[in-house]
Amino acid sequence: MPEEKKGKMTVGEAGHKGGETTSKKYGKPFYEEIGEMGGETTKERYGHEFYEEIGHKGGEKGGETTKERYGHEFYEEIGEKGGEATSQKYGKPFYEEIGHKGGQKVKKLIEEGKKAEG
Repeated sequence: MPEEKKGKMTVGEAGHKGGETTSKKYGKPFYEEIGEMGGETTKERYGHEFYEEIGHKGGEKGGETTKERYGHEFYEEIGEKGGEATSQKYGKPFYEEIGHKGGQKVKKLIEEGKKAEG
């Protein structure tokens, strides 16, 4: 939707200019204070569950958008980078430890499954 022009600048440009002026006049603490007040009001009005819900929806939406924008290969690439960084940071003993823990968990689940069948 095209922005409505009033005079020499668009409504968006005027808003941006006003925001910059407010920022220069009041600084970062002003925005922190009004942000905190808004957060407290929202918490009082909607409760903690509201934040959990929007956080879940936001994460889901962000993941879908990232997937659409970058594709499957992007996740493979960042996964590989993360794996390499973890390997450099923690070394072979770390992988041996988590592998052992995973194996113990699988062993326990198999035993529980056998008990449930028998």
